[in-house]
Amino acid sequence: MDGQGATADPQLQHFIEIESQKQRFQQLVHQMTEVCWEKCMDKPGPKLDSRTESCFVNCVERFIDTSQFILNRLEQTQRGKGGFSDSMLE
Repeated sequence: MDGQGATADPQLQHFIEIESQKQRFQQLVHQMTEVCWEKCMDKPGPKLDSRTESCFVNCVERFIDTSQFILNRLEQTQRGKGGFSDSMLE
């Protein structure tokens, strides 16, 4: 294989990176589901009371806010290699 094995195809590397990001995101969703369930669900029943529903909504909204913040920081890092640490100093 004339040295091609040492340097993987850029498309393959990109695909692997995307799939790894998907896996990490799925792990975060699973973890957050567990956290919100433990935090908000006192006793399972046929219906959610308004307090439990509100707790779940708030928990999920905080997760979305946090995820968006992280994604924005990762995009900054990708654009400017080092943008994350620079922007954290501002």
